[in-house]
Amino acid sequence: MQPINPADRHIMRRDEVEQKTGFKRSHIYNLMKAGRFPKCRRIGTRAVGWDSLEIEQWVQDRLSTGV
Repeated sequence: MQPINPADRHIMRRDEVEQKTGFKRSHIYNLMKAGRFPKCRRIGTRAVGWDSLEIEQWVQDRLSTGV
């Protein structure tokens, strides 16, 4: 597994998060509500995004624990 490079940090929009995790919108929001997924942050009036490093770390944690 590759280490996460902080220089690659960016704001991920929902479609990119869905692609990265394989989860759809409703499941992502259900996991966030349960405290089992990184929280999104407001980036505009009607826009939210996720920290790419938090999403990458979440995916790596799932792969390493088999959850």
